[in-house]
Amino acid sequence: MALSTQRASASCVLNESAPRWKYDVFLSFRGVDTRKGFVSHLYHELCNRQGITTFMDDRELEGGTSIPSELPSAIYKSQIAIVVLSPNYASSKWCLKELTTILKCMEARNSILPVFYETDPSDVGNQRGCFGEAFSKHEENSSSTEDKEKVVQWKADLKKVSKICGWHYKLSKSESEIIQQLVKSVWRKVQATFPLLDPSQE
Repeated sequence: MALSTQRASASCVLNESAPRWKYDVFLSFRGVDTRKGFVSHLYHELCNRQGITTFMDDRELEGGTSIPSELPSAIYKSQIAIVVLSPNYASSKWCLKELTTILKCMEARNSILPVFYETDPSDVGNQRGCFGEAFSKHEENSSSTEDKEKVVQWKADLKKVSKICGWHYKLSKSESEIIQQLVKSVWRKVQATFPLLDPSQE
């Protein structure tokens, strides 16, 4: 049975005590690196083929909505976060703020799925290469104590996410393979919120 059909069956037997989420997945990514390629294909596979409710900023936000206030709300209302750590991810302060919120909301329940897209986990965690260059600029532009504390927090957040078992795009055989693996992992987590689903329905 297709995953989207399984989802329909599962929703009919949802336990009243199970968590209720507005979104199954929140996508965190740097648009300049992945919006028109990897993330677009992943979003299509999650939503259009598998029926997994996914928040992607340029598709879900209504015109005129303030992104800084809307995205944290979407994160709080999401069960899972897929974080695509691409070369320019750390150059965006908003991506880093997003990551802080994601870790705060989801780290304890093991709901963060990192994708190291053309990056190395050790470079992400230790801020080397393009991540190191991005943080050099953040530090140069941090004049207040509050700004400096944010930079320290962002470094700690990247260290945390670099240690979470995820997908290394460089080592994957193909884009389609890593996307299929991600979809399966998401579905397992989503399905786990439907404890009364009869295994014979799968």
